[in-house]
Amino acid sequence: MAEDSQSPTRVRYEIISVTTLAAVLMYLDRICIAEIAKLEEFRSELGLTEKKTGLIMSVFFFTYALMQVPAGWMADRFGARRMLPLYILLWSACTILTGLATGFVMVIAARLIFGVAQAGCYPAAGSLIKRWTPLPVRGTASSIVSFGGRLGGAIAPVLTAWLLKDHLGWRWVLILYGTSGVFVALLFWKLFRETPTEHPRSNDAEQALISANDPDASPGGKTPFPPLLPLIKSPTMWLMCVLQAGINVGWAFLISWLPTYLQDVKEVEAKTGGLMSTIVLCSGIVGMLCGGRVTDFFTKRMGVRWGRSLPLVLCYATAVATYLLSLGLEGAWSFIIAMSLIAFLTDLSVPAIWAYMQDVGGKNTAAVFGWGNMWGNLGAFFVIMIIPVIREKWDPNNDWHEVFYFLAAGYLIAGLAALGINANRKIR
Repeated sequence: MAEDSQSPTRVRYEIISVTTLAAVLMYLDRICIAEIAKLEEFRSELGLTEKKTGLIMSVFFFTYALMQVPAGWMADRFGARRMLPLYILLWSACTILTGLATGFVMVIAARLIFGVAQAGCYPAAGSLIKRWTPLPVRGTASSIVSFGGRLGGAIAPVLTAWLLKDHLGWRWVLILYGTSGVFVALLFWKLFRETPTEHPRSNDAEQALISANDPDASPGGKTPFPPLLPLIKSPTMWLMCVLQAGINVGWAFLISWLPTYLQDVKEVEAKTGGLMSTIVLCSGIVGMLCGGRVTDFFTKRMGVRWGRSLPLVLCYATAVATYLLSLGLEGAWSFIIAMSLIAFLTDLSVPAIWAYMQDVGGKNTAAVFGWGNMWGNLGAFFVIMIIPVIREKWDPNNDWHEVFYFLAAGYLIAGLAALGINANRKIR
């Protein structure tokens, strides 16, 4: 029997689901390196110092940041169905190459290309969310895809620690993770279409639901080149860039140096450390799932100006206070509770950031998303690399307090920038 044309089909949920799976894989491959980097056999086999180890963890963010706009524009121009599976296959190959590496230079090369490949994933996801979800629930849809990334990140420490401890060497763990990307890429290619009108299983009612109140939801014609000059001239977009750099300064510690801190300062055993890192990142998952509803709630009552801005200000102000309070915490578990709150607050804010990019981006949503994400990840690259320098030059007693002051400052800057962003000002 033919499906009732008055009842919208649910293909959009399928699209969001497979995009979420890609985000899970992206963060699993990205964050597992933090657990591997603390292994003595990893460092000794590749001849690594602490600074070289920091560079391995941070260099990904450099190319990841620089390629955000080009990779996002390519997803807009050539379509997510072509580009996202290609990105997944490329970063999966780099994950495998990292497992096959014989020295520092080979790992650095693999991580640089890894950053290039992953740069296009979230800009493409932001753009397809705009085309596949109705305006009133974009914050929620963004939170679901972002949740996938945080889920992958939360799984990575405990799964990697478990595999390393009882089952596989670090090389085989990376090969296993990389191989799984082939299946995710094929699944996305099979299920996804660029717009609801192109999908054979999306009916007219679903297409009308998605495009209501937003003429740019399913853009037609050739995508223009990224609006670099309007981006550069937009004060509110620069504030968003500063905001993203600031939160990544504060957050990147949780996905990079936290396992090392727990091992060296709190003297936590490897499996327990992996569990603690997972708890921190799982707290982010809860925040991510709540964040979409929070920004949608505020937006319905206050409009997009404060519906995007106010949740960000509240989250970052609380994160600053939490980092400063953590300086007085002696126990490992009490410290983990504080870090979990910071992860929760950070991820609670992310759907508002995603929704802001979709609000202002128009037909270049992926490229605009990539512009903001570029500056955010330059912040992550900087902080992961600079933490060993801070410890060497300004932390003589090795308590990491100077590091935490620096991380808190990142959230303070982000909170001040959040006061000025305005989603009503489109990037034209």
